[in-house]
Amino acid sequence: MTSFLELDVRKTLRAGGEPFAEIMAAVNGLGAGQGLRLLATFKPTPLFHVLGSKGFAHVERELDG
Repeated sequence: MTSFLELDVRKTLRAGGEPFAEIMAAVNGLGAGQGLRLLATFKPTPLFHVLGSKGFAHVERELDG
């Protein structure tokens, strides 16, 4: 069973910041059998491509609120 590290970058995005470095640091810190649950204010399609090139897959779901 996969365990997930949750990373919420919505506050950073709302403040006009760029969370790419924070996201990549989290990804690079993942261990075997771990995944990343990313909370963002938009669908990060470019990030899906970057992580896909590193062997990651994604599932997306829009949350209420």
